[in-house]
Parts: sequence; structure tokens; C-alpha cells
Amino acid sequence: MPTEAVIDLRVGGHYRIAFSGHDGEAHEALGHYQEVEPYSRLVFTWSWKTMPERVSRVSITLTPVAGGTQLLFVHDRFFNEQGRINHERGWPEFFASLDGFLQTEQQEA
Repeated sequence: MPTEAVIDLRVGGHYRIAFSGHDGEAHEALGHYQEVEPYSRLVFTWSWKTMPERVSRVSITLTPVAGGTQLLFVHDRFFNEQGRINHERGWPEFFASLDGFLQTEQQEA
């Protein structure tokens, strides 16, 4: 499955992200934006298309630091403990991919 994102980036706006995991399994996440502060903060709900009743929250805060940006990522308000454990295993893969992408972008700049 190719990665696909539909984003309406405004308070109350919705998003949908479809992607494949490292195992090739298809995933689709969706939610709506609760806070949008350009260049500094995003807060949005998170649920899987297959389990829309299990809504959690993601908060991202960006802070300028000497020569770069610090990213604070919090995913909370899980439906249950197993949901938290599953996401705790999944997010590191995303951040490793993001780090690789940013490293490539820096080298090309």
C-alpha cells in the first residue's frame, strides 16, 4: 500500500493517513485537529479505521533550540493498556523513518 495522507490542517479539520508497516500490513489512521499553532504545536485525536471507537490523543510541541528544533511527542488517553503498549512499539519505527528522511534532507541542502 502506498502512503497516502488527506489533511485539513485547522482546528476541527480532519485527517486520514494510510500506510504500510514494516511487515507490509496496511494501516489507516484518522482523527481531527484540536489545536493548531503553526510552527509550534499540534494536538489531534488518533484512531484506527478498524477501531474508530478507540480514540486517543497525540500532542506534538516544537521548540527552537541552538541550531535546530526539539520535538516533544506525547500520545495519551488510550482506550486500554494494550493500546498504549501497541503504540509504544509502533512509534519508534515512525521516528526512525523520520530521522532518516531528515538526515537525507540535510545532506541534500
